[in-house]
Order: sequence, then C-alpha cells, then structure tokens
Amino acid sequence: MKVSGFTFVRNAVKYDYPVIAAISSILPLCDEVIVSVGNCDDGTLELIQSIGSPKIKITHSVWDDSLKEGGRILAVETDKAFAHVSPDADWAFYIQADEVVHEQDYPAIRAAMQEYLGDKRVEGLLFKYVHFFGSYDYIGDSRTWYQHEIRVIRNDKRISSYRDAQGFRKEGEKLHVKRVNASMYHYGWVKDPEIQAKKLNNSFHLYHGANEEQVSSRVPIAQFDYGEVDSLAPFKGTHPEVMKERIRKKNWQFTHDISRKKFSFKDRILYWIEKKTGKRLFDYRNYKII
Repeated sequence: MKVSGFTFVRNAVKYDYPVIAAISSILPLCDEVIVSVGNCDDGTLELIQSIGSPKIKITHSVWDDSLKEGGRILAVETDKAFAHVSPDADWAFYIQADEVVHEQDYPAIRAAMQEYLGDKRVEGLLFKYVHFFGSYDYIGDSRTWYQHEIRVIRNDKRISSYRDAQGFRKEGEKLHVKRVNASMYHYGWVKDPEIQAKKLNNSFHLYHGANEEQVSSRVPIAQFDYGEVDSLAPFKGTHPEVMKERIRKKNWQFTHDISRKKFSFKDRILYWIEKKTGKRLFDYRNYKII
C-alpha cells in the first residue's frame, strides 16, 4: 500500500498558518507528501523547506486571482496538488494548512486504509472534526461547525475538489465513503486576534474577489472579536505533539463563559436535541456513507 499526502499553501508566514504541524502530522502515514506552494514572498517556501523531510515534494503554483468568487480558487489549488500525486499511490491523504492529525489516531487511519484497500466501492475515508476557537482550550460545539469531512481519497483523477475545497466529488457525484475512527483537529480560528483579522480580510477577497462592489464597500476588520460566537465547549482532550511548541508560544488571552449561548429559537431546539441524542438533525452531507 502506497499513500501520498497532498496540500497547498500560500502566505503561511504572513497569516500564521500552522502548516509545519499540518504537514508533519501526516508524514508518518505517507510515503510522499506533495506541497504546492503558491506565489508569495513572505518566506512560505523557506518555511516548508525547513521541515527537511525527503518525503516532501514541493511544487510551485501561480494562483489565478480571477477565480476567487465563492472560494473556487481553493478547489483549483487543491486539484493542482492532487495532480502531482504519484500514479502508483493507492490513497491520497489531503490536509489543509490549518488542520492537524493527532498521533493517537495513526493506528486507526492505517488500519482503515489497509482494510478498504481492495474494496473499490470505498472512494474515501471520512474523518470526525474538532474545531478550536479563540484559544486551544475551547471548541465549537454548534451547527456552525461541520462534523465530518473526507480527507483520504482514492488516487483516482476523476475525483476533484468541490466548491471551496471542503470536500470532494467524482465526476460531479458524491463519494462513497467509510467512517474512520479518527479526528482532524482544525486550528484555523486560533491565532492572535490581529493576525486573525488580517486572515479574514484576505479570505473575504478569496470569496468575493469577483464582486468588486462588495469588496470595496466592506470595512476591513482591525482585530477579530472572539467573543462573537454562538456556542463553545471546553476542550478535554490532548493536542497533537506537533502542536505543543506552537501552543506554548501563544501570546494572547481568551476566556469564555460556556453557559452563554447565542441561538435563534430553532437553533436552540436543534442544539438541545443534538446534545441529548447525539444526532444532528437535517445535517448536510457532502458524501454517501456505505
């Protein structure tokens, strides 16, 4: 069994992405990791090179800024990286620059890839998600946050990234997937509030770049307010080892009253049902579980 990791990154230094931790977290599971580095001058290329693993294969990409409407550019860059995955790879392990795999889940991920290797009905593996918010001590626990997503796919070039690179489709159809008992730790909403604001200002352009009127009428955020969130819960687990140094260097404070909820009446009812039953009603699924 051969496994190829793939990801894309641009301006990782400028926007403080935990990309070193992201890539390092999948290296033990992969025979190679394709890293597509976009055009930038903030030291991102040097940052990736500093990992120093012979498994890493760096490719270079010039982003097409005309594809920003709806975040489409992110899917295009995902597909560019996927295109460089070795033809003899069986599985392709996708990770984004703000996602990290916990080493405690390595055995389960390896076992699932091995178990379904010969079952061609299985086109991908579905991961649970843990979304951190504000600090490394809180996680989002409302319907705002997606619960699952595909992160391991067959090395089948008929598969492509969907919409803004959250999931995948095969010739326009949802992938048939199996659940894997592993989680993806998402750290995209944990960083210095000023840097978070810069990242969100940039993301606004990624999603609305084609709508110049919308972009020009928006007032940029100077500092992100982590207090504006519907619901958080305390994180009771452990962080991946590759995140420990980053967590140690955290230089801002954030505390939150977890009893404070900001829900509409409908969302409050759905939240209550989910907490009581463990089931999320009317949840959108970008995949088909088999």
